Amino acid sequence: MRNIFLTILAVFTAAVLLGCNIISGAGASKEKPNFDKNSSYALGLNVGAGLRDGLNADSVSPDFNEFMKGMKDGILGKNPRFSLEEARSKIETAFNAITEQKNAESKQKGIDFLAENAKKPKVKITDSGLQYEVIVEGKGKKPTENDTVKVHYEGRLIDDTLFDNSYERQEPVTFALTDVIPGWSEGLQLMTEGSKYKLYIPYEIGYGAFGYGPIPAYSTLIFTVELIEVVSKKVAVQEDDWGWGW
Repeated sequence: MRNIFLTILAVFTAAVLLGCNIISGAGASKEKPNFDKNSSYALGLNVGAGLRDGLNADSVSPDFNEFMKGMKDGILGKNPRFSLEEARSKIETAFNAITEQKNAESKQKGIDFLAENAKKPKVKITDSGLQYEVIVEGKGKKPTENDTVKVHYEGRLIDDTLFDNSYERQEPVTFALTDVIPGWSEGLQLMTEGSKYKLYIPYEIGYGAFGYGPIPAYSTLIFTVELIEVVSKKVAVQEDDWGWGW
């Protein structure tokens, strides 16, 4: 949802800057337009269509009349109701409210899932809220928070959507525990080499209120993780198919 906020902010900023240029004489509004009727309409249509797609995707529905007043004041360089800094704050406040409302159901589903999952006899819970289940207990060494590990894993959402799987790529992943989400770092430090655990990660120690890549906001994550090796020396994180590490 941040995309539409940035898009609107960019358009608003450009409008204000354009307004400043008009006032200072660059591209003065009294000059005859160098875009004819149809090309001017086409320009507006193109900008509007781009905003429409973003607004619809993020469930943002502004008051159209007020939106156009703001655009007009910015472009013509009129005295706005408030500064650009105040405008940013107002947009972000409204945007955050929409985000909370839109993701409330997803957030609650994660909370309910973890509450039910905690009742399973094999599931253990840490102070952070991380839940884990031992599938195979290994006999090798345990990593510390400053170690690098080599693992195989698959990641799913609570609706069983698979969003990543190193087994399918037929290549384990190597990363430093300082470079991943808190839930992963904590979970891996519970394991010994040769172990296979199932980690149930609340959003607070996952990707939080905004999500990341294919992971929606407020997502509870389920990872099946196999700890292959604890690497003694920290190495650069290996990126997955999306170009970012866990």
